[in-house]
Amino acid sequence: MGKILSWDELKMTVERLKAEGKKIVFTNGCFDIIHIGHIRHLKQARAMGDVLVVGLNSDRSVSIIKPERPINPQNQRAEVLSSLEMVDYVTMFDEDTPYELIKLLVPDVLVKGGDWKKEDIVGSDIAKETYSLPYIKGISTSEIIEKIKKATSNK
Repeated sequence: MGKILSWDELKMTVERLKAEGKKIVFTNGCFDIIHIGHIRHLKQARAMGDVLVVGLNSDRSVSIIKPERPINPQNQRAEVLSSLEMVDYVTMFDEDTPYELIKLLVPDVLVKGGDWKKEDIVGSDIAKETYSLPYIKGISTSEIIEKIKKATSNK
């Protein structure tokens, strides 16, 4: 079994890991164009427990929050995430939020980037601990896309 799992496979895996006493950390996002902000976020999240599960927005759910996106299709984004050392498992969700996935897995720790207020983090009512990591100013996928657009329009 690889790192990219269905919800059912992941639920069984998480239940087994919890039975072994492992602390499960969950984060989610679009992860459209991986950048240093993502890497730092994933490293910090992984350091908060034994196993890091990433809920990846499907193409449909990305397009709802971010028009004209994603740039990279969901299967490619999942493969890139699963290749990262600090990521233990990746699963996709097609819903507008990962609430049902979080409810299914009941992670010990829930982590989001600093552009989220702790009280607004979806699933914070389910996880034992919830954290909003510091935001790195000037580093976001949207800003990277804008820089590329600007650079190519000047040619």
